[in-house]
Amino acid sequence: MTAPRLLLLDTASLYFRAYFGVPDRFHAPDGTSVNAVRGMLDFVSRLVDEYRPTHLVCAWDDNWRPQWRVDLVPTYKEHRVVTETPAGVPDVEEVPEGLLAQVPVIRGLLEAFGIAVIGHVDMEADDVIGTLATDAGMPVDVVTGDRDLFQLVDDEARVRILYTARGVSKHERVDAEWVRAKYDVEPSQYADFATMRGDASDGLPGVAGVGEKTAAGLLAEFGTLDGILEAARDETSTIKKGPRAKMLAALDYLTVAPEAVAVRRDLDLPRGEALLLPAVPADAARVAVMGETWGVASAVDRLRSTLAKNASGPTI
Repeated sequence: MTAPRLLLLDTASLYFRAYFGVPDRFHAPDGTSVNAVRGMLDFVSRLVDEYRPTHLVCAWDDNWRPQWRVDLVPTYKEHRVVTETPAGVPDVEEVPEGLLAQVPVIRGLLEAFGIAVIGHVDMEADDVIGTLATDAGMPVDVVTGDRDLFQLVDDEARVRILYTARGVSKHERVDAEWVRAKYDVEPSQYADFATMRGDASDGLPGVAGVGEKTAAGLLAEFGTLDGILEAARDETSTIKKGPRAKMLAALDYLTVAPEAVAVRRDLDLPRGEALLLPAVPADAARVAVMGETWGVASAVDRLRSTLAKNASGPTI
């Protein structure tokens, strides 16, 4: 009997990587570029073949920039917003036109295969992943190029990150030892670490003058961000004068940013059988038609074969 294993895909992270990483020589019969579609299907095939999951979810950004996070940190992902969006219209993410046309095709094919595509209103894919990775009752592999999700790493709960920053074929398996070696913090401290360090790619300013080394040192001494702030307020504590001043100067930011940085783990989402990876396409006719229509029949065939193989093969 195959041991249960859950594979959670940060879908947008992967289709962006496919768009920029797969040569733009693949086109549908009508001339539409399909490099991201082809790449995404091949990524799923590669990952399923390597990890043999019993359950798989393509986490979806129902809201890529939730207003509740913007209310906490106004600069959150601000640089990614399409500048000409009319007043009163929800923020639109700046996405290359060639990719924008392919996203509905990707979702349509995933759903036709019967692969769970799950989002949640006013939430990002990270929050879907955080919820499904928590108390999953089985080993969990999270596939992403987003280091924010390092906060989910938990050796005891058997949650690790398959980090794709160098590419899907060269991904790294991130466990607690990896996080400690890279950042000198525990995974449970990573969200506090990221809050202090900041992240330009997410529009998080961080604490001015506090980089990775200082943040890690403060967490090693005081344990948590709350512990650091308590020390900063206490004139008799051992915190040094420089970091004390920097943390106190950033109190307004540090009061709200932790909530924005932390991924949600408490959403009401499908579980159990709803996440099972199918052995055959749920809608074989639709899969076949879409494969021909969009000129990705070979990628479709590879994924179909991989699913059949996965259903009978051993897990790792």
